[in-house]
Amino acid sequence: MSIWINEASKVLVQGITGSQGTFHATRMMEYGTDVVGGVTPGKGGQVVELPGRTVPVFDGMSQAVSEADADVSVIYVPARFAAAAIIEAANAFNEIKGEGLIVCITEGIPTLDMIRCVGHISDMPGIRLIGPNCPGIISPGENGGCKVGIMPGYIHAKGRIGIISKSGTLTYEAVAQTMSVGEGQTTCIGIGGDPVSGTGFIDCLAAFEEDPETEAVVIIGEIGGTAEEDAARWVADNFSKPIVGFVAGATAPPGKRMGHAGAIISGGKGTAEEKFAAFEDAGIHIARDPSKIGEVLLRVLIEAGLRET
Repeated sequence: MSIWINEASKVLVQGITGSQGTFHATRMMEYGTDVVGGVTPGKGGQVVELPGRTVPVFDGMSQAVSEADADVSVIYVPARFAAAAIIEAANAFNEIKGEGLIVCITEGIPTLDMIRCVGHISDMPGIRLIGPNCPGIISPGENGGCKVGIMPGYIHAKGRIGIISKSGTLTYEAVAQTMSVGEGQTTCIGIGGDPVSGTGFIDCLAAFEEDPETEAVVIIGEIGGTAEEDAARWVADNFSKPIVGFVAGATAPPGKRMGHAGAIISGGKGTAEEKFAAFEDAGIHIARDPSKIGEVLLRVLIEAGLRET
């Protein structure tokens, strides 16, 4: 199984007529994702040629969701339009289907815009937002799978490890590390590292706990904020499967933003050591170097009786 997306998911691309939208819609189709249409205001009635399929372009999300029967949308629009795109998608899914997944790849969205978006979606229990400023989500299948975002599909393989990461590139490293010890993935989620975003660690962990095919999880955090500590406290009381954890930014100086907008140590809080300590207290197995994630994962699986030596 997988969480939130699978080979039956029907995906819309908001911003499909832009260069990034067309490029990644093509990569998603090549991977096996069922891209059923796109949305670009003012270009309704046009079509986009994707591998093996001509998909329609709609002016708005309500028409797109209704006519294409979509349940997932991925957003590739400029930052100044992204908040409006998120809210439009949320409204359409909520009104027409009562549920839906929105994945926002766009980076640089103003914090106040995201506060407004998250507050708006909080009143819609069936709507889930992943991102912004993230690589997306992928659930590998036996032959392809479902990829919603910019993750390179070829590095993944179907398996039993769930991956959650704030960092895009470290998501790929975590995938490579699982593959290096002969393990594939159920679902990989790049949640993004902006200070205000949608789905967080606890949401992902709760879904992986319920997924019978996910037998272990790799979690990649980074300095700044308290999301990792909050997740560790939740894990201690609610999670039954082995977890391997890494925190990026151990050498970052206080007060300097490193990478994501949320990756900043402020007032002595949010350091890598605090997060590692929280992980250890919760029974999360630590990898101090990303290149050791696979090695630690293999040891943890053997100790848990999930793999032979």
